[in-house]
Amino acid sequence: MSRPLLPALVGEALGTALLLAAVVGSGIMAERLADGNAAVALLANAIATGAALVVLIDVFGPISGAQFNPAVTLALAVRRQMPWPRVLPYIGLQILGAIAGVWLAHAMFDMPILQTSAKLRSGPGQWLSEIVATATLLTVIFAALRTKSEARLPYSVALTVVAAYWFTASTSFANPAVTLARALTDSFAGIRPQDAPGFILAQMIGVGLAVGLDRWLRRVTPAPLPE
Repeated sequence: MSRPLLPALVGEALGTALLLAAVVGSGIMAERLADGNAAVALLANAIATGAALVVLIDVFGPISGAQFNPAVTLALAVRRQMPWPRVLPYIGLQILGAIAGVWLAHAMFDMPILQTSAKLRSGPGQWLSEIVATATLLTVIFAALRTKSEARLPYSVALTVVAAYWFTASTSFANPAVTLARALTDSFAGIRPQDAPGFILAQMIGVGLAVGLDRWLRRVTPAPLPE
């Protein structure tokens, strides 16, 4: 479905900003209240992120497609479900929105707006986790599109992200815009700026794997019967 460009760009920027405000803000709140219990803090952060995703995808889906993620935008363009001329504007607004969302979270918790993270997130296990997290997320999205079950997509995406917080060593960034923005917060959700390129490269590998798997599945899976 072709959506008017300006509302779509506003929707992507606003939705991504609110997503990052939820990710970073819930991480700050969780860390403050968990009294040093990292497991409790991560659980709170994951649940808040999943809840936000359900609402944001439901609200902004009709406006912009609720992609909020350059990896999703690129993958949909390769899949010919996103016009290529819209890819760069979408990605640009996703990144700007993500940064604005981090700054909003800082402001809400009376923290310095401009920060960089000191949180180490690097190494083969972390990079493999980002490949797996990104490929898994995209495979879930593609499956919903392939089987015409888009109505369940907000819940499928949210549950995938919440689960991947726990089954990946990286806590599942799976999103280049999120990765860049989280390098700008020295909080529970942060990542050192020098670690972000490794995450983004791993995410792009995950995109390639998911697109390849999707092409194979579309060849071997029968089309759904008309309702």
